[in-house]
Amino acid sequence: MHNVMEKLFNIGRVFYGIAIIGMGLQAIYYRRFPYILQLPEHFSKPAGMVLALVFGLVFTVGGVSVFFEKIARPISLLFGAVLLLIFCFYYIPYELLVSPNYMHFPDWENAEKELAFAGGAFFIAGCFSVKKEDQPFTFLAKLIPLGAVLFAIPVISFGILHFMLAKEAASYIPAWIPFHLFWMYFCGAALIGSGVSIIFKIKTGLFAMLLGIMIFIWFAVLHIPRIIAAPAADIAGELSSAFFALGYSGIAFAIAGGKKAN
Repeated sequence: MHNVMEKLFNIGRVFYGIAIIGMGLQAIYYRRFPYILQLPEHFSKPAGMVLALVFGLVFTVGGVSVFFEKIARPISLLFGAVLLLIFCFYYIPYELLVSPNYMHFPDWENAEKELAFAGGAFFIAGCFSVKKEDQPFTFLAKLIPLGAVLFAIPVISFGILHFMLAKEAASYIPAWIPFHLFWMYFCGAALIGSGVSIIFKIKTGLFAMLLGIMIFIWFAVLHIPRIIAAPAADIAGELSSAFFALGYSGIAFAIAGGKKAN
């Protein structure tokens, strides 16, 4: 059983690392922020490109560290802290003070995506043993127990969106799969149930594993074919969506197989 849990965590860690690396390399290649960060519109083009390169490097370094398990605990803590700071000091003020649609639930989607990845970074950090060189980051370790919750809250929100936008989003499901609306509602209920189970620690391992499997199926069945079929102008967006799905699946698997956060 221990070996199975360890394998699940390692699968999740690898998926999460690949997703973060992919988003970082995209930011560097296209000189644009990962679309979960809405910063470019507020900066001049040269400043925006420089910041995109900086964030691209941050994402790439964070992903490489997790993937290769090199100084993974402190790097993951720092990466999660950066994302959490952006959520608290950019997204919340932006939504409440700038966006005219802050009461519109889907308007928070990018903020929630970013928060989910912050939660994943904290949880993964907590699964690595503490080393002497990690001492300067002890204060950040207090955020580790929040990791799974910070991931689960957006998951519940995504489940609600599956119900709210079921008819509009049903066309995203390939034509060869029947009963599109049924699957939208089914996946929405599964997301909500999984998020609740993670928050309240109700058979967390089982439900997180099922969540990881479900999202990985989306990655393989929905996102990969869309990347293959996408015209050149749309490839960046499709790649980003695929990396998000792979990252969410990875976080879920990491939670399913991870050791108790410390």
